[in-house]
Amino acid sequence: QVQLAESGGGLVQAGGSLRLSCAASGRTLNIYRMGWYRQVPGKERELVARISSSGSTSYVDSVKGRFTISRDNAKNTVYLQMNSLKPEDTAIYYCYALNTDGFDYWGQGTQVTVSS
Repeated sequence: QVQLAESGGGLVQAGGSLRLSCAASGRTLNIYRMGWYRQVPGKERELVARISSSGSTSYVDSVKGRFTISRDNAKNTVYLQMNSLKPEDTAIYYCYALNTDGFDYWGQGTQVTVSS
């Protein structure tokens, strides 16, 4: 089992920044991909960004140039630096981890609210 603990959400004005963190614990040896999804009530969960153990990253188009995902493999922690935030970035952000056996694990979610 893998446990994911998220932190860093909150309320910020449009144009501001937040940094989300997600620390993995437990059986972390086989984790090869981590990332962030977000969800707005009434909408499907959306992949925001992901990063592999090699450092390869991908982003949804709407956050490219504003968000940066990074990973500290030694600490089993993934970060999401969010700059130039927009009201449409408001959502619950979920951290996830995928291991080499195909199992995925999820954090409890952290609220990000961007006011206009």
